[in-house]
Parts: sequence; structure tokens; C-alpha cells
Amino acid sequence: MQRRALLDAARALLAEGGTEALTFPALAERTGLARSSVYEYFRSRAAVVEELCAVDFPVWAAEVEAAMRDAATPAAKIEAYVRTQLTLVGDGRHRAVVAISAGELDAGAREKIRAAHGGLVTMLVAALAGLGHAQPRLTAMLLQGVVDAAVRRIELGAAEEPGTVVEAAVAMALHGVTL
Repeated sequence: MQRRALLDAARALLAEGGTEALTFPALAERTGLARSSVYEYFRSRAAVVEELCAVDFPVWAAEVEAAMRDAATPAAKIEAYVRTQLTLVGDGRHRAVVAISAGELDAGAREKIRAAHGGLVTMLVAALAGLGHAQPRLTAMLLQGVVDAAVRRIELGAAEEPGTVVEAAVAMALHGVTL
């Protein structure tokens, strides 16, 4: 129960203030534990983020996979891939996944998450192949770059509303820069 409380507190801290807010004193305060007790569960902030990713990424990925499976056409699958990921940006579980790109995890932990993400990319590659792309894997990687850029734009509180960013990313995924 304590470990779960620590993970819940970590999610809240990440959602409120990003990786800088995730400190052991803050975790201790949120859970009512002594700071030394937090160290009994986690050796570092990276260990907290790694566990959040291990717990939360599969749930998050399952939502993206379900949306893609429910889509009827390759183009609809691509739209579901982009739209679902960007819709999840506001979800507290997403903050832990974003923390990876902030360099919070060691190379081994990042590799585990990349491997888990591979299932989503494989689904995207299949959808792109269904549209006739000559290089669906490369296109999938570039498309993920668009998603990553849109995530950062939303997370930074850009001038545009999040919905506007989502629609622009979907349009770029489906139509490139020409409309």
C-alpha cells in the first residue's frame, strides 16, 4: 500500500510540476512518510519514474492499441494513433512517460520502455503499409516525431489550445504539410 501511495504521489507531483517537482521530500510530505522511508522503496528519482513507466505505460499503450484496433481503415488507424496519444497528455500517467525524454532514466530503463513502445510502432507501420508507403518504418518514426513535438507543445502551454495542436498534428499525419 505504501508503494502504491508513493506512486500516486509521484504521479500527482509530475502532473503539477514536472520532473523538478518529483523529490523525495515532496514524496514524503504527500504520503506522510519519513524521507528515509521513501528510500526504502526507491533508491532514486529515476527509480520512481522507471516504476511509474513500468506500471503506467502498458495501460496507456493499451488505450492507443484499442483505439487503433477499433479504427476501420489504415488512415483511421493513423488518426487514432495520433489523437489518442495526444488526448492522453493531460493524464497523470503520461507525465511519467514524458519524463523519459527528460533523461530521468538510465539507458537500460529507456531501452525497456522503447521496446514496449515498439508494439505501438509496429501497429503504425502496418497502417502505413496499408496506405502504400514505400518506407513505412521510417515514416512511422517520423510520425512519432510529430506526436512528440505536439506533446511538448501541449505540455509547455503553448499559445494554441490543446485541441488546436491535436487537430494540426492529425492533419499533418494524414496530409503532410499540404491540405
